[in-house]
Amino acid sequence: MTFLDPKIWTGSIFDGGWTAARAGSAPVVEPATGNELGQAGVAGADDVAAAAVRARQEQRAWAATPYEERAALLRRAGRLFEEHAQEIQDWIVRESGGVPGKAAFETHVAAQECYEAAALASQPLGEVLPTSRRRLSFARRVPAGVVGVIAPFNFPLILGIRSVAPALALGNAVVFKPDQRTAVCGGFSIARVFEEAGLPSGLLHVVPGGPDTGQALVADPNIPVISFTGSTAAGRKVGEAGARLLKRVHLELGGNSALVVFDDAELGPAAAAGAWASFFHQGQICMTTGRHLVHEAVAEEYVERLAAKAAGLPVGDPATGQVALGPLIDARQRDRVHRLVTESVSAGARLATGGTYEGLFYRPTVLAEVPVAAPAYAEEVFGPVAPVTTFSTLEEAAALAADSEYGLSLGVLTRDVMKGMALADLVPTGIVHINDQTVDDEAVAPFGGMGASGTGTRFGGTGANVDAFTETQWITMQGDIAAYPF
Repeated sequence: MTFLDPKIWTGSIFDGGWTAARAGSAPVVEPATGNELGQAGVAGADDVAAAAVRARQEQRAWAATPYEERAALLRRAGRLFEEHAQEIQDWIVRESGGVPGKAAFETHVAAQECYEAAALASQPLGEVLPTSRRRLSFARRVPAGVVGVIAPFNFPLILGIRSVAPALALGNAVVFKPDQRTAVCGGFSIARVFEEAGLPSGLLHVVPGGPDTGQALVADPNIPVISFTGSTAAGRKVGEAGARLLKRVHLELGGNSALVVFDDAELGPAAAAGAWASFFHQGQICMTTGRHLVHEAVAEEYVERLAAKAAGLPVGDPATGQVALGPLIDARQRDRVHRLVTESVSAGARLATGGTYEGLFYRPTVLAEVPVAAPAYAEEVFGPVAPVTTFSTLEEAAALAADSEYGLSLGVLTRDVMKGMALADLVPTGIVHINDQTVDDEAVAPFGGMGASGTGTRFGGTGANVDAFTETQWITMQGDIAAYPF
C-alpha cells in the first residue's frame, strides 16, 4: 500500500484515524482529463462539531507536552514530506492541474514550513514588564486552543500546511478544511504525514467539504481562531461571521498585483518575468500579476516580447507531457476567465495573443492598450491573462498601482533600485519585490496583504505565527497578599 493509497482515505475524513464521513463522499476529479481518481469523504456539520469537541479535549495535554517533543514531531513531519515527495507531487499534478515543477515547489515548501514550525516550539514566548509595585509582572503567550484552518485549491499543500504546522508547534489542536476539489493533495497528504510522524490522535482533524462545511467550522463555539485563505468575496463572509462570534479571524485573500516596468529595464528578462508572473499555474495564484504597468517608451516592445513568450508556451496535461501550463481547475473558472477577456476586448483592449481554449486548457493571453476600467484589468482574473497598460512618470505608475482595492504584492523592474524603493513608498501593499515579479513565498518571510487582500501579515516568520496562533496572558506574582483598605 502506498503513502496516499485510496484504500486509506476513500469515503473518509481524518480524526487521528480514518472515519467514514457522515455527509457521504464526492469524486476526486482530474481536471486535465475529467477522470475520477477516487472518492473523498465529505464532512458534514456533525463531523465538524465532533472534531472540534475532540480537538478541544486533546489540546491541553498537547500544550503541556515538552517543547522538545513537539519540535521533534514537526521535524519528523518535514522529513516525511521529503521522503514521500514524489507521490504527493503526482497527486498535486493530477488533482490540481499543476505542472511538476509547481508540485515540487509545494512539497519543498511544505517540508520547510514544518522545519520552521519546529523552531517555534522553543522560542521565548513572553517578556518581563515594568511595574510600580513590589512584584514580578510579565506577559506570556499561551496557545489559542483549537485553530480552524480553511485552505483553497490553487496551492493546496502550501496554503494548508503554513497554518497547520505552526499552530500545532505552538501547542494548539487543528480542525482543517481543505477544498473538496483538492482533498487528497491538499488535505489527506497532511493528515498522512502527521499520522506517520506520531501526532497524538485527536489533535489534527481533516474535514474536506464545501461552503457548508466551512460555515460550520467558523460557527463552532469550540474553535476560537480561524485561519482562512481564499477569495475576497468568501473572506468577507468568513470575517463577518467570525466577528459576530467575537472570534479572531486571519484572512489571506485575493489580489490584483501590479508589475511596474520602467523604461530603463532590460526588456528580455522583464518579459520573461512578466510571463512567469501571469502564467505560472495558469494564473491561479493570489500574487499573480494582474496588471502590467509599462513605461510608454518601451510598452510596444514589451508587449511584443510578452506575446511571443505566451504564444510559445505549451499547454496540456501536466501528467503526460512537458507543458508550461496545465488546466484551469473547472469549467466555471474557465468561463469566468473567458468572459473577462472578451468583455475587455469589447471595452477597447487589443488581443495580442491567446484568448482561446480547449476544454479546461486556456491559452496564455496578452491584452494590450487595456483601459483601466476593462474587467480583466480592474478585477482579479485568476487565469492566465496579462493585461498591459502604460504610464509616463513614476508618480503616474504609483497612482495606477495603488488604484485597486487589493494590496498584496508589487513587482518593480528597473536598473535604479532606489527608484524601486521610491515607488514602494507610494503604494500600499504587503509585499514588494524590486527587480523581481510578484509571485514568491518563503516559510521564513512574513506574508500578508492590505485592503481587500486580507487582514495583514499572519503567516511566516516567528512574529507573525506567534501573533496568529497564541493569546497574550498578563501574570503578576508577589510574596505576600497585597493589603487593601476594604
